Amino acid sequence: FGILADDTPPVGLAAYAAAAISRGDPIKTGLQGFGYDIRTALLPFLFIFNTDLLLIDVGLAQAVMVFIVSLIAMLVFAAATQGYFIARSRIWESGLLLLVAFTLFRPGFWLDMVEAPYRQVQGTAILETIGTVPIGEQVRLQVSGPDFDTGEVGSTTIVINPSSAGDANARLSEAGLSVLPEKDVIRLDEPMAGTPFFETLANEYDFYADEPVQILSAQIESNRLPKEIFFVPALVLLGLVGLLQRGRATQPAF
Repeated sequence: FGILADDTPPVGLAAYAAAAISRGDPIKTGLQGFGYDIRTALLPFLFIFNTDLLLIDVGLAQAVMVFIVSLIAMLVFAAATQGYFIARSRIWESGLLLLVAFTLFRPGFWLDMVEAPYRQVQGTAILETIGTVPIGEQVRLQVSGPDFDTGEVGSTTIVINPSSAGDANARLSEAGLSVLPEKDVIRLDEPMAGTPFFETLANEYDFYADEPVQILSAQIESNRLPKEIFFVPALVLLGLVGLLQRGRATQPAF
């Protein structure tokens, strides 16, 4: 009762009610309930690490898979932190369960280690990439230049989304940008007022200083494996831990 209800101030009366029922210490009951309840603090982070839960551009089949995998991950995390899965877990078994839960929560972490999320180009290849990227695909541009107030060189990233065919200059002009290639340096002219990146660039960088404002690199999304492929080894590892604990279980789990 004390665990399922509120157990922290200023609404911690449930812990006292639970202690009255069990004839236990209300402070210890509150602390014990808080120890169980604090595990739910992980739940909001699911939406940060797995944005598919927001159901943005997610089909029905993928949504069902996301819900099932997230439910398994939450149960495995609870089992790992409780120290009990099918039987009482050894320390290394709890560690494996935490690894499984993390993989199910955040499969993209392992994918980023295997394949970079973006393909990066520099120098004159920047213009070639902008001119050949398919319509509608985002291009991330890293812009570097001296700060308007301090003169210190800094960098920022802007994103353009070409909506029509054309060469690099035409697509950059569509976004209100103008460039001047000089050997391997892609100089960037000051955006005009009213263009999409005027506030971002013109008010931040000094386009008339000795140090040029330039495009350092361009990044486009890599064609990668689906991140869900890492669910397979995670579930295999979960099954292995279950088999190892089955022989020690005092009550049949399945």
